[in-house]
Amino acid sequence: MTAGTGPAGTGALGAATLIGFVSTADLGRAEAFYRDVLGLRHVETGPFACVFDAGGTMLRVTAAPAVAQPGYTVLGWRVDDIAATMAELSARGVEFRRYEGMGQDEAGVWTTPDGAQVAWFADLDGNTLSLTQFPA
Repeated sequence: MTAGTGPAGTGALGAATLIGFVSTADLGRAEAFYRDVLGLRHVETGPFACVFDAGGTMLRVTAAPAVAQPGYTVLGWRVDDIAATMAELSARGVEFRRYEGMGQDEAGVWTTPDGAQVAWFADLDGNTLSLTQFPA
């Protein structure tokens, strides 16, 4: 068996700690957004990235000359109460996205066939971010 082909957690990276990445064209602006608006704990900022603690996962917001707009979610957070989280973020200036044909409710929340609730928003570089509340 080759690395990564065995049961979950037994391959080369199965027990390794994940680091998340997202890009920005402006480190200072991104630092303020992820720290002050999203409430992530800022760890450090260097010439190439802002580093945050995102619930125990390292998030590196890396400098790029331009940020691609891939058209899909690049980062998401699992939340216990999507309505309360959306209200807090909305109060901090976050605008939630609506997508044609998704069947989102009046708040912009889409409910998946298995009952998870999902809402999308963007950072200041246009990266699509999401919140998900899974059913109990």
